[in-house]
Amino acid sequence: MNIPRTSFPRIVIIGGGFAGVSLAKKLSKQEVQVVLLDKHNYHTFQPLLYQVSTGGLEPDSIAYPIRKILKDFPNFHFRLADVKQIDTENNSVDTNIGALKFDYLVVASGSKTNYFGNSEIEKHSMAMKTIPQSLNLRSLILENFEEALLTSDLNERNALMNFVIVGGGPTGVELAGALAEIKKGILPKDYPDLDTRLAQINIIQSSGCLLKGMSDKASAKAEDFLEKLGVHIWKNVRVTNYDGKNVITNTDLVFQSSTVVWAAGVKGAVIKGLDANNFVSRGSRLLVNNFNQVKGFKHIFAIGDVACMESEENPYGHPMMAQPAIQQGEQLGENILNLIEDKTMQPFVYKDKGSMATVGRNKAVVDMPKFKFQGVFAWFVWMFVHLFFLIGFRNRMVVFVNWVYNYIRFDREARLIIRPFKNKNKVDD
Repeated sequence: MNIPRTSFPRIVIIGGGFAGVSLAKKLSKQEVQVVLLDKHNYHTFQPLLYQVSTGGLEPDSIAYPIRKILKDFPNFHFRLADVKQIDTENNSVDTNIGALKFDYLVVASGSKTNYFGNSEIEKHSMAMKTIPQSLNLRSLILENFEEALLTSDLNERNALMNFVIVGGGPTGVELAGALAEIKKGILPKDYPDLDTRLAQINIIQSSGCLLKGMSDKASAKAEDFLEKLGVHIWKNVRVTNYDGKNVITNTDLVFQSSTVVWAAGVKGAVIKGLDANNFVSRGSRLLVNNFNQVKGFKHIFAIGDVACMESEENPYGHPMMAQPAIQQGEQLGENILNLIEDKTMQPFVYKDKGSMATVGRNKAVVDMPKFKFQGVFAWFVWMFVHLFFLIGFRNRMVVFVNWVYNYIRFDREARLIIRPFKNKNKVDD
């Protein structure tokens, strides 16, 4: 990999997401050598992926080059690499560009879509965890409407305009709201010779409420917002199969749809070498202690979505969101330095700053530790928080200008089929 030798301890970070970048920044000016490995050369702001999928934003406005984030930091190296395996006996990581020794290893590989072992659903449904997947979904949505114009088969046309979102968490709710606004304000203009009123947007949720994990008030208000937008909500229904045409459930409900978005769950993106000897907990996450050390190791750590720090308050670990990842990265930076200097490490304590979701224009729900509110003010808070955490001044300005333009014109100009999508070309990562 042509990483220079140094007398400083080498810390290898796998993953350039929120956790990995947060840790790298914390270690950037210390007397350590930091090597960050990722199979993409950019950091993705995942909370806004749904806006790329629905034509509200172009992908480069929510992506930022990893090298540019840390370009001014000494002793930092980035390599575009796909990590295949971790060799714990030899303290080495094996990648597609070679092997690399480490003194300390931090796994921040994030999460991936969880299909719960159903290969048919994985094959035919759409995920939305990466920029390539979001671009595929955008192309598929637009292609389906183009095909709906051409067919004279009513059932086929309805299936092409029927969208099924499996999962009523923040991703599913935000995507459903965006699609509903497209149906209302954009499709009639783009397809005047197609009865777009027949388009349907469905959310299928296995539990009895949307936004599970948020307050009852937020859940009820989000459901109310979506119903007013014309979204059909099916609660206590579980999808058991999807063959590319028919969505089969555990009830007598069957949906004919050409577009199924799977937002029903995620699991840790565990790397081979750390997936045995009971290291992995529920949801394919690595068991870590209060210092984020992987069970059984003192010099190997895991942070972010891939890490599960079990406790009485959080028996399944911290939520797989950006804030725990960022906070763990910052804390681990201090702890690794303490470990190198033989000082006492400090246990990680998660500071819950709240959760939020937008349901569309002037509609959002926000749960903060002391306050809970919904509606227009919540929508402005949601926008401010997301702009604040975007990396790069240009990205903040581009996103802000796009939001203002879309709000004034009620338009989404990035509805482009850049590359036609077919299932056989589906991008998984």
